[in-house]
Amino acid sequence: MKYGLIGEHLPHSFSREIHAKIADYEYELYELTPSELDAFMKKRDFCAINVTIPYKQAVIPYLDEVDSVAAEIGAVNTIVNRDGRLFGYNTDFFGMKALVGRIGASLKGRKTLILGTGGTSKTAAAVALSMGAAEVVKVGRSSDVTYENVYDLHGDAEYIINTTPCGMYPNEDGCEKFAPSAVDISRFPRLTGVLDAVYNPLRTNIVLDAQKLGVPAKGGLYMLVAQAVKAAEIFTDKAQDNGVIDKIYSDMRAAKENIVLIGMPGCGKSTIGESLAAELSREFIDTDHEIVKYTGKQIPEIFAEDGEGAFREIESEIIGRLASSKTGAVISTGGGAVLREDNVRRLKRNGRIYFINRSIDAITPTSDRPLSSNSADLRRLYEERRVIYHSSCDFEIVTDENIKHTVSALKSDFSGISRS
Repeated sequence: MKYGLIGEHLPHSFSREIHAKIADYEYELYELTPSELDAFMKKRDFCAINVTIPYKQAVIPYLDEVDSVAAEIGAVNTIVNRDGRLFGYNTDFFGMKALVGRIGASLKGRKTLILGTGGTSKTAAAVALSMGAAEVVKVGRSSDVTYENVYDLHGDAEYIINTTPCGMYPNEDGCEKFAPSAVDISRFPRLTGVLDAVYNPLRTNIVLDAQKLGVPAKGGLYMLVAQAVKAAEIFTDKAQDNGVIDKIYSDMRAAKENIVLIGMPGCGKSTIGESLAAELSREFIDTDHEIVKYTGKQIPEIFAEDGEGAFREIESEIIGRLASSKTGAVISTGGGAVLREDNVRRLKRNGRIYFINRSIDAITPTSDRPLSSNSADLRRLYEERRVIYHSSCDFEIVTDENIKHTVSALKSDFSGISRS
């Protein structure tokens, strides 16, 4: 390996794709167990590498020189081999600082909580202090400030930066390994912003919780891109053009984010979704079709034989799997998918949700829709769900019966959001 990333578990990594957009070297993902790290570092058989969990501190003893920023932080995530001598840097510092700027945050004079005590937490603390934070408090399982007493001791925190792998793919709902539970954002009444170093999924639970409360929040994709650009400059000893970080971030976000369609049965989600996916060269997925494939039964059969409750359980299982494993797809959901808040949360992690709002008078009831087989049931269903559709979506598309117009409106909004 000449260039690449070392870490213990790397199936979630976007780094190879990002570096391919920056420079023309071949960048590899190289998984190492803790017992393999010593031999790898002593062999020094690479030109330059990035380092991720859990080796940002473990690699330091193998280095001949450590940059002053990395030395002060006590964590290295970029190593360059110059004529057999290893030089260590911390480009995460640059990336984290860029993420703070991206959210428009001002840490000056603010109390900032850092969740976690590992290498990335050291970087986050250094960034916060460099930006004038009044107080920086680390929260950890064995720290003086824990996930249980943080509310009593520091409930007046104004910024929270998560540096733990809590919420990271493939354990989006699991935090027990890193903390007894994720922090409850609602218990910080003075909260002004939330940042998360995790970038896969695009939005972790802590980010979604903050956004639901109207608190500005961002996941770690922008940080990842910014630190990768800085690392590439060190790898090649060549400065990158202005704007390259924003350009790559926009490209990566657009490539990774799903377009999710919700709305009434019969509103045209599947037809619109297929057309949109074809125009964007994306995979199209219909959750109802996935349920039929999974069960071997048509949806009316499931309702008739097992009941709506059983159907909703299967639907949630399918949505959870797709929302976690699929990126860059167009996903059409069943009319009742939004009835479970967990479904909406899972879809939002990697997706932008669009409510396809078609006039109820233009929807024709059909016998293959168990809950809306006649006009009266269809209208009743709409009245029950329309508030949920509106509260669940990121953007509403009022369709005028012209598929081309609807697809164009979807493309226009999504391309604009991807650039933001």
